[in-house]
Amino acid sequence: MAYNRDAWDREVENSNEWTNPVGPDVIARARGGDWSVVLIGYEPVPRDWFPAELTGADVLCLASGGGQQGPVLAAAGAGVTVLDNSPRQLARDEEVAAREGLAIRTVLGDMRDLSAFPDASFDVVFNPVSNVFCPDLAPVWRESFRVLRPGGILMTGFMNPDIYIFDVPALEQREELIVRHRLPFSSLDLPDAERQSTYGTGPIEYSHSLTTQIGGQLAAGFTLTHLAEAPHHADATAHYLPSYIATRALKP
Repeated sequence: MAYNRDAWDREVENSNEWTNPVGPDVIARARGGDWSVVLIGYEPVPRDWFPAELTGADVLCLASGGGQQGPVLAAAGAGVTVLDNSPRQLARDEEVAAREGLAIRTVLGDMRDLSAFPDASFDVVFNPVSNVFCPDLAPVWRESFRVLRPGGILMTGFMNPDIYIFDVPALEQREELIVRHRLPFSSLDLPDAERQSTYGTGPIEYSHSLTTQIGGQLAAGFTLTHLAEAPHHADATAHYLPSYIATRALKP
C-alpha cells in the first residue's frame, strides 16, 4: 500500500476531483440540516440509509479522506473519524475542520487494519469507492464488523469488476468495447509502458468479484439491506453498464 499512499498524495497535488475539499457554503447548509454525501459517483446516498438521528452518532469515514464526506457529516452533527492511507488526503479534512471549527479526528492507516479502534467504537462505517485500491478485502469486512456496535451500519461503494475486462485506450478514445483482460485484474500486472500510458502515476487498481465484495460482507456477519447501481461519472462504460455498486449492511 506504500505505492498507493504516495500515488494519492500525488493526486492531491494534481487536484483530482476527489481531493478537493468542500466549501463553506456546503458546510453551512449541512449545519442547517441540508446535507448529502456520495458513495458512488455523483449519486447522493439516500438519507434513509443513515441513522434516523445523525447527531451524536459516531461515524468512521473509511479510506475517505479528501475533505468531502467527513466534514459534511461532522457539520450535520456526527462525531467523525477519518481513516485514510494518504497524509495529503487527511490534510484536506484537517483543513476544512480548522476552517469551519469542526471536530474531526484523522488517522493515518490501512483500511485492512483498524486496530487503532476498540471493538464496538462506531455506529456507522462510511466507505466510498476506495477498496478498488486494496488488494485484499476480507480483512476490511472483518475489521468493519468488529468496530461497529450492534445495529451499526456499513455503507460501501465499489466498482463493478466487469469494467476491467475492456481495453482502456479503445474505450476512452473510440468508445469501443474490446474485451482484453481476464478477471481478476490488477493494473500492477500490466507491462510497465502500458501501465504508464493508461494509469500514469495514479494508484494501482484491483478488480474484486461480487463474491468478494458482497459475499465477503455476508461472510463477515453483515446482513445486507440495500443495493444500488450507478453509471461511472466520467467513463465511456456509462453508456453500456453500471460501473458502480453501493451496498448498505447491518451488524446484527
